[in-house]
Parts: sequence; C-alpha cells; structure tokens
Amino acid sequence: MSSVSVVIPCYKYGHFLEDAVGSVLDDQEGVDVRVLIIDDASPDDSAEVARKIAARDPRVEVIVHTTNKGHIATYNEGLLDWADGDYCTLVSADDRLTPGALRRARDLLDAHPRVGFVYGYPLWFWQDKPLPAARTRLRGWSVWPGQWWLERRFREASNNITAPEVVVRTSVQKRVGGYNPRLPHTADLEMWLRLAANADVGFLRGVDQAYYRVHGQSMRTSYDALMDLRQLRLAFELALDHCGDKVSDSERLSGLMRREVARQALWAAARAYDLGLADQAPIDELVAFAVDCWPEVNRLPLYRALQLRRRIGPRAMGHLEPFKAPLFAHKAHGWLRRRSWKYRGF
Repeated sequence: MSSVSVVIPCYKYGHFLEDAVGSVLDDQEGVDVRVLIIDDASPDDSAEVARKIAARDPRVEVIVHTTNKGHIATYNEGLLDWADGDYCTLVSADDRLTPGALRRARDLLDAHPRVGFVYGYPLWFWQDKPLPAARTRLRGWSVWPGQWWLERRFREASNNITAPEVVVRTSVQKRVGGYNPRLPHTADLEMWLRLAANADVGFLRGVDQAYYRVHGQSMRTSYDALMDLRQLRLAFELALDHCGDKVSDSERLSGLMRREVARQALWAAARAYDLGLADQAPIDELVAFAVDCWPEVNRLPLYRALQLRRRIGPRAMGHLEPFKAPLFAHKAHGWLRRRSWKYRGF
C-alpha cells in the first residue's frame, strides 16, 4: 500500500489542530498515513496541543522550533527533510482534508506513475460558520501533460490551486526542491509550475479535496493588489529561470504572462475609480507596473478606459454608473472564461 506523509505547519493555530489532524487520521480510511506537526515557535499553547495529539497516536510526530523560522522554511523542513512516504501533502493547521481525499489522490498517483501531483476542488469556508458539506463522490479523473497544463497557467497568469487540495509524488517534490523564500505570497504557485515542468498533472473531477479556511488572519487578506501582482509576475519568472530548459518556447510563455499581468494591473487601477478608492489606490504605480510588464499596454481597451476615468476624475465617476458597464462586461467575460476552465480543473 502506498504511503502518504502529511506535514502540518502551525503558528498560533493550536485551537485548530485537533480538527486538522483529525481530518487526516480519522477521515482517510484505507490509507497508510503519517503526520508531522511543526510548531514554528508559537507564543500560545500550540506546541502543548501538538504534543498531546502525538502522545495518543503513534502516527503523529512533533517538531517544535525554539525560534520562529517563517512559513517557507517550515514547509521545506517538513517536505524535504522529513517526508518519506510515496506521496506527501502540506495542510495548514487552520485547514482540513475532506473525507477520502488522500485515498482518491493516492489511487490516481498509483495508476499514473508519470503524474507529479494531483489536485481537486478546494471548499472555502468562513471562520465561525458551519462547515459546508463536501462532495466526496469521484466522477473520474483527468491526466494532463505538464507542458499543456503549464501553458494554461501562463495564459491566465493566475493560481487555480489554494494548496491543501494537492498531493505530490514525494520523489518529484525532492527533485524539484522546496518553496522559494523570495515568494512569501506566491511560493505555492511557483511550486506548481516547477512540478508541472517536470511531470504530468492529475485532476480529480467532481470532488472537494480540502477545506480552506478564510478568516481575518489569512495571509490571502494581508496584502494589496500591487504587491500581489508583483509577486505573481515574480513567481512565473522564477519558475522559468529554474526550469526554462524543460519548457518549450519559454520566451513566448513569458510574453503571454506579462501581457495578462499588465491587463490585471490596469483592471485594478480602473476598478479603484469605480469603487471611489482612486485617492487611496496606487494608480500611478499600477500603470507603471503594467507598462513595465508589457510596453504595448496602451493597445488594450482597458488602458483607454482607464485614461478616460482619469480625465473624468474620481468624484465624477461616482455619478456615471452606466459608464462602468463596459469595464464590468470585460471583467465578466474573463470570469466566465476562467469559470468554464475551472469546471474542467484548469
């Protein structure tokens, strides 16, 4: 039976640990699983909670840092130094797996040795809200060539994976290396790109593989649009630097990504006017960033829409709701396109 190593990094999330570990040990029938909880010098009782869990189940190990090393170093310690199962996964202490998630992922990886990682849908839930029911009936799976999957990520310049829904083949994980400390917000995206450059990608259709908790302390809510876009571009650039020799036509992929990131920067700037936030948003920096990404950005319709908004001014924009419709339609078109891809796992 193939084994799965589960790394659970924890910082001040001791109150979530029981649920996270329970979802791995109690809800994954038929899977040979081991768990490592790494407490990154939490100032609360997280280490004590972790030790109590390990004391009652021999499948659980605990490492407690005496000084805080940060999330990237903690991830890499678990995945590169500790994980020795056939497959491995990283589950934050505030997230949890859905019932049967590891078995579904294991079965695909067992059946397709060329697949480097497999994922399904994440099920987002809000802090202090009831846990939504997860879909656990598998409707089949898809296996895509890594290069094919990679190109779609560059075209969209987005990350369609949150993280806890991914299970990786450990040998591939160790071959491509760990998370990049230069990417505190997008290291996971860069990791998926590197994995896809080295192996095929599997997708589990019709099932929710993990619960992703959304709350006020989530890193996802702690940075602005410009920082997000800078990290997004850097993730793609570093992935190409790391494995450009394994990617066909890397220059073309880079161009596709830069054009899309430029469009997203213009969208963020234009949307600030529509929301009455132009005085607070870094409009000039967003435009400069867009031009740096793609010097021909003035050819995009969004560029002309933004220039018109700047001439009208933020105060007058509040009275021009009909004028905002074209921008919304542009956004809706992109959303519908990505949504149709999402239902097929892209």
